[in-house]
Amino acid sequence: MSLSQRLAQLAGRLQEPQKVARFQRLCGVEALPRRSAAPATDPREDEKAEVPLAGDARRREPQPPGSDRNQCPAKPGGGGGGAPNGVRNGLATELGPASPRRVGALRRNSLTGEEGELAHVSNWPLYYLFCFGTELGNELFYILFFPFWIWNLDPLVGRRLVVIWVLVMYLGQCTKDIIRWPRPASPPVVKLEVFYNSEYSMPSTHAMSGTAIPISMVLLTYGRWQYPLMYGLILIPCWCSLVCLSRIYMGMHSILDIIAGFLYTILILAIFYPFVDLIDNFNQTHKYAPLIIIGLHLALGIFSFTLDTWSTSRGDTAEILGSGAGIACGSHVTYNMGLILDPSLDILPLARPPITATLCGKAILRILIGMVFVLIVRDIMKKITIPLACKIFNIPCDDVRKARQHMEVELPYRYITYGMVGFSITFLVPYIFFFIGIS
Repeated sequence: MSLSQRLAQLAGRLQEPQKVARFQRLCGVEALPRRSAAPATDPREDEKAEVPLAGDARRREPQPPGSDRNQCPAKPGGGGGGAPNGVRNGLATELGPASPRRVGALRRNSLTGEEGELAHVSNWPLYYLFCFGTELGNELFYILFFPFWIWNLDPLVGRRLVVIWVLVMYLGQCTKDIIRWPRPASPPVVKLEVFYNSEYSMPSTHAMSGTAIPISMVLLTYGRWQYPLMYGLILIPCWCSLVCLSRIYMGMHSILDIIAGFLYTILILAIFYPFVDLIDNFNQTHKYAPLIIIGLHLALGIFSFTLDTWSTSRGDTAEILGSGAGIACGSHVTYNMGLILDPSLDILPLARPPITATLCGKAILRILIGMVFVLIVRDIMKKITIPLACKIFNIPCDDVRKARQHMEVELPYRYITYGMVGFSITFLVPYIFFFIGIS
């Protein structure tokens, strides 16, 4: 057997959904028996029994039974053997002898209303640990993490982390839509989360983000800040393994997806990291940087929307590109107005300032004021851009989910809204801090 045949055989084994299901059982997650045809029972009893494990502000109403909206078929000849994307992988099931508090669905799909399976979870510490791990690749984490770096720690590191994150996530999302492998099949896999189930599977962008962010943090801060390298060498495997294993635990990715995402990220960093300093300096100092940034990110968004039929990955890609463009344009304006100046190279490496009540108080105040402002901006822009795009392109706006499946609505909505969010993070909010004296 040749080397290529052995590698193909190994890849096939790593993609088997049975391995994902085995890992879930090892961690204390078991599927409940499928509901069989039975006499109707009191719906109030079912309501009490089906208690969700955790709330989610982004939950959506379920689609009508049999709806085929947002199904992404697997690429002919592609691997996986799973159900097509967007197909419901599990409906409500019998609770059996398990306690109701140990059974539930984590969250619904972001736009389709698809719900995760009910399952019996016997190891709750692992469940909450992996829930935290999977959140390290979700919007809530990003909208807190990057502003915290820019407002409280080191704006230069924060900006360059965003550059790397945008590049890694964009390439990952586009690769998904080119390869078009479906998510692991259920059964045997238990889908504890289906928030991104309408996206393709290969590679795992959670694994890519969970690899790129800690490695980049260490590369950007070591030598710039005074701290033992051992701290960074501990952080990288802990962060990366937590995010990667959480995606297998949630039933969203095969082992092959995770390995591919990790290796793909290492390749991207090896090629593009040397240019991050050049990109950041260009964004801040070049006269026509804002025009080039906006045009380039918009062109990349249009290109990604042509790769496949509608899925939530297209909106996520536009959101990532819009955030990156907004943060880059905001940093350009901030730099030229002198609001935030990076420390001189002569005083590097930077020492950690003493932790005082005043320092902590200002940091907390900046986060609270900044996040309230950012969330207000996001909400206002969302309410403006969707109806406006529908009106301009003559698309019915009665069903927002259906309207957002049109590129003419989803691309401007995500791009403009999150572009303004990014611009607020690097310019409007720092200007407010400067005005009220908490810079």
